[in-house]
Amino acid sequence: MPIELKNVTYTYMTGTPFERTALRDVSLKIADGSLTAIAGHTGSGKSTLVQHLNGLLHPTKGEVLVDGVSLAGKKKEAGLARRKVGMVFQYPEQQLFEETVAADIAFGPKNLELSEDEINRRVRSAMEFVQLDYETYKDVSPFRLSGGQMRRVAIAGVLALEPKYLVLDEPTAGLDPQAREELLRRIAELHRKKKLTIIFVSHNMEDIARMAERVVFMHDGRVLVDAPPSEAFFANEEIEEAGLAVPPTVALLSRLQENGLPVEADAFTVEETVKRISRAVRKKGGTTC
Repeated sequence: MPIELKNVTYTYMTGTPFERTALRDVSLKIADGSLTAIAGHTGSGKSTLVQHLNGLLHPTKGEVLVDGVSLAGKKKEAGLARRKVGMVFQYPEQQLFEETVAADIAFGPKNLELSEDEINRRVRSAMEFVQLDYETYKDVSPFRLSGGQMRRVAIAGVLALEPKYLVLDEPTAGLDPQAREELLRRIAELHRKKKLTIIFVSHNMEDIARMAERVVFMHDGRVLVDAPPSEAFFANEEIEEAGLAVPPTVALLSRLQENGLPVEADAFTVEETVKRISRAVRKKGGTTC
């Protein structure tokens, strides 16, 4: 498995009056090429978990492996393994600091001591992928952009490092609906076209239902569910324990089932939900308008 957590426990401020255990014996495998969503309320441990994936945090107990290499190691191979995992934090635009968009995106590749030609290639490629025209935006201050554009610059800065794995912590937080939809479309395209393994943290169950191939629900530092959406969103006891809610499409279809309509409830988009209802109505001998 490309990324594996083995019995990971993490405790903040060990040995102080403020000691708090954020992860409790978490074991998890992230499959190569997958798009995995991690959900849970504030304090569930999801953000602490993803900070272990590139070595920002190291387990109090347990081990994190990337491509079979422990991130806790001191040797060169551990450093190379950590570089494979790109991290985009919640509100990443707050981390922008360079005078121009191009300079900000180039910051990471420069630290890899790449040639100027290679740095320029990576900056152009990353900007093209997040749909920021190079000639239009390269000399613009990132602080003059809209919130959605700033978010895309931050993501481009991570993409310019060309990571094998991409971790996104609440990527749509604070965005207006149009910017949110565009960013989700970009993430899906990244996964599809670049074959990136993507792990994204979200509290938005609708986004998770639409995007994820695998879903992890967390509560009190523990993994409650690790399954495909078709199973995860029907783990009612675990969802209730985590304080989460099923996606609106699943809730609607489940209610129709309870009221006697022979409809399958595992649809996660509006389009598929409409198709399921239409088929069920025809099967029952009714009509649709």
